[in-house]
Amino acid sequence: MDVVSLGMPGPWAEDCYESADHYTTKVGGVPDWPLPKEAIQANLLQCGACGIKLCLVAQVHAPISNKTVKIQERFLFVLGCLTPKCGSSSESWRVLRVQKTCTQDLEVASATTSSPAVQSTSWLDDVNDDDDMDLEQLRKALFEAGTLASSRKKSVSRSRTDTASSSSPKPRVSEVDIDMPVVPCFYIYYVHEEPSSEGLSSICSNYSSLSIKENGSDNEDEVWEKESYEYDRALTADRTYLKFKKRLEAHPEQCFRYSYGGKPLLAAVDKIDPGRCKLCGEPRNFEMQLMPPLLYFLQEAPDDKKRLVENWDWMTLMIYTCSKSCSEIIDRGKPKSSEWIVTEEAVVAQCEKSMPVRNYDW
Repeated sequence: MDVVSLGMPGPWAEDCYESADHYTTKVGGVPDWPLPKEAIQANLLQCGACGIKLCLVAQVHAPISNKTVKIQERFLFVLGCLTPKCGSSSESWRVLRVQKTCTQDLEVASATTSSPAVQSTSWLDDVNDDDDMDLEQLRKALFEAGTLASSRKKSVSRSRTDTASSSSPKPRVSEVDIDMPVVPCFYIYYVHEEPSSEGLSSICSNYSSLSIKENGSDNEDEVWEKESYEYDRALTADRTYLKFKKRLEAHPEQCFRYSYGGKPLLAAVDKIDPGRCKLCGEPRNFEMQLMPPLLYFLQEAPDDKKRLVENWDWMTLMIYTCSKSCSEIIDRGKPKSSEWIVTEEAVVAQCEKSMPVRNYDW
């Protein structure tokens, strides 16, 4: 069975334009590019339907590690358009794969599986190692993470003025693009999905609160009530959708699902053709998908930017990337000074209004 890692909501950023390093996995805010923004083609940052600048929806450190190759410097940036008329247009969504091309980053690895970078949320390493941790401990861990996130910018600023030599390079922090539209920002940590569907009801009932610390709040024990999603269509619901809903209810705070080379969780029966990689021509495979709770949390953000996403009506955004995660082929045609590739991959949207309806004689 494919291993599925769930992206769960961590603390809110101190402000929407809070910068971090590119190893940080988050929702919203501004992109933390690992390369100068000028190196990215301008059209890749614009809506294909209306031409305005896209905003960051999700930033994911997504290293690849399998039997033949290991690539640590690999990132996905999911971008979307905030224009009301573009909310459900497939041309208004883009995903960029940003990956280092240096051959030293391609190493023969041991037989391991691919997974998103847990080190980008190292503040929860101890949490994920303890299966018996209760929600109180989780809330305290998230509160400590909020303190870490808010102080990150200050520590980076101090490191720039520190003239002492260092044997290890510091992570690059991108310049903030104040002209880029932004949506509320919160950080992500990972949990693994249960390997079977047994006991989903009990899991859902026990998962009763969300520990996102509101911006400006002094109460570290403050929690958000679990949202009861009203996506069911009762007796007319499609069976595919019912499976989607059941898996969602098992972990009702999941913002995205990551399973490189696995299978997507469809919200509706659909024949999907993600096409082939624009760089090497290899077929694309599934890598991750965004889930409805991400929209809910953005709309409940503690600032006035939460209304910007009201026109997004997708049930899930599925992301397909090059099955070879190509970079060696590109190296042959680029000068040695070129350290990064930036290529557009495929996004497939399933929207609520386009979901099929099926009648049952129950």
